[in-house]
Amino acid sequence: MFRHLRPSAAVSGVRGMSTKAINEHTRYYATAATAENCEKEKNYDQWLTLPPFNPNADGCSIGKRLSGQPADAKTTALKWILKCCPHIPRCLVQKLFRLRQVHFLLIRKESSNMEDKEQRPKRIGAKDLMDIGDRIFLPKSVDGTSPSTTAESRNFFDEKEMEFVRSLELYKDPAIIVINKPPGLPVQGGIGIKRSLDELAAKYLKFDFTESPRLVHRLDRDSSGILVMGRTQLSTTILHSVFREKTFGASNNVCGNKKILQKKYWALVIGSPRRREGLISVPLVKVVLDNGKSERITVAENNNTLSAQHAVTEYRVIASSSRGYSWLELSPLTGRKHQLRVHCAEVLGTPIVGDYKYGWQAHKKLGHHLDSVSDPKWGDEISKVKNDTFALELESGSISDKQFRLHLHCKEMSLPDITQALKYASINSDLDTAEMKSITLEACLPAHMQRSWSLLS
Repeated sequence: MFRHLRPSAAVSGVRGMSTKAINEHTRYYATAATAENCEKEKNYDQWLTLPPFNPNADGCSIGKRLSGQPADAKTTALKWILKCCPHIPRCLVQKLFRLRQVHFLLIRKESSNMEDKEQRPKRIGAKDLMDIGDRIFLPKSVDGTSPSTTAESRNFFDEKEMEFVRSLELYKDPAIIVINKPPGLPVQGGIGIKRSLDELAAKYLKFDFTESPRLVHRLDRDSSGILVMGRTQLSTTILHSVFREKTFGASNNVCGNKKILQKKYWALVIGSPRRREGLISVPLVKVVLDNGKSERITVAENNNTLSAQHAVTEYRVIASSSRGYSWLELSPLTGRKHQLRVHCAEVLGTPIVGDYKYGWQAHKKLGHHLDSVSDPKWGDEISKVKNDTFALELESGSISDKQFRLHLHCKEMSLPDITQALKYASINSDLDTAEMKSITLEACLPAHMQRSWSLLS
């Protein structure tokens, strides 16, 4: 059933993957092909098998209904995979469908027809509709885990490290876990990042759950405050949908959008807005600089720019200081990258304290002559361990110090009670959002912002 391709064809079909990854995939599917000829596809142990399709467990539909949006009547294979595997990037799943003739990017769907004694998997398309009981098989390699390295990293527990991570917890129930992210701690891993929040959560915030917490939204590395994670695949999918529908609704209908999800940030800015409160509604666009070596977000010149994304923020002045600073409360109605930082710097003309990327000129006037316009690398202190504990310098970075830390903090958040929604959806297909409870969370200011608040007060 497998069709052998020349190595060059396989490599060209997966452009962008590393040579090591290609070799691993090639060896894996060579083994799978041999096993298939012997077992006639009866052994599914080497496949990532998704749960049988159950329309009542469709997290995307539940999330849309919580956001006041109509739920889809049908579920496609693409939606079911994204629901079951929210940690796998959408672009990768789409590539699996697009290149399904390539052996190690093969997607299969088990027939639900009981008359088919052989129950042979068949290839399907992204838009094929799911029937109750249908199963989808993915190559295990796309799950994004390396058994050897993952097991090694998760088996090592540091008591001081665990104590620090668990001290960040703000709220926990069977569906979600919420932490107060410290500034400087990256949310996701990457090149040059030794410690990230998703890695630490997988090690220390599972508790008695078999699944690791999963990210559902982001905070900038140098930002702090409320960060929500799903404790199961289903709750994560619901939260993904809630956050996505919030942005979609605000982008298309600001006034009529039901605020099922609300976030409030506190920021200390240089200067003071002309108006004490208002609504910012301008499109943002990404600009690539230095021949692709760096990028920044800026306000688009017009709405017709192809890559522009509409961004909406409510703001109000909390307090002003004679020293030339103002405290703002920022409520983002959409979730665009660097939205609050760009809106403050380019629209209000009041860049956030410590934002050297978008407020370089304002900081220069204050006498802050840094070697580059990039953000200070505060995160390096997180990746070091001294005397069996984190080398955190969270006290530094206030307005009394030589170098400012970013003063942007997610202080409050209100979101639907996902645990209640799941219980309600399991017994009633008509989810009444009016009866749904909300969870209100609040995170105290980090030390450097608290110090700046005291100094300006």
